[in-house]
Amino acid sequence: MHARDALVVVRVVHTIVWAFLASCILLIPVLAVAGRLRFALVLTAIVVCEVAVLAVNRMRCPLTDVAAMYTDERGDNFDIYLPRWLARNNKRVFGTLFLAGEAVLVWCWLG
Repeated sequence: MHARDALVVVRVVHTIVWAFLASCILLIPVLAVAGRLRFALVLTAIVVCEVAVLAVNRMRCPLTDVAAMYTDERGDNFDIYLPRWLARNNKRVFGTLFLAGEAVLVWCWLG
């Protein structure tokens, strides 16, 4: 497989994984408000596992390192099909949304 094709595969996989995790984060408060607290907790556990993977990998997705093997490009979104501004601010945006969603989950759990 050519490097260009391998990079496309890595970017597609990375984008799919990102979309799944972003969906988990967005669904947590929705599920909490709907009373589906256990499902919200499962999604929380999935996101916490991803945070642990990032922490072990110096706050970088391991797929970024894989993508780096196939290109010299190092722009904010060289490894994923996201707009540059979102790739650059991904942890800040989704970290904030995750914490807000967790606050909603705790509020619903205690309420």
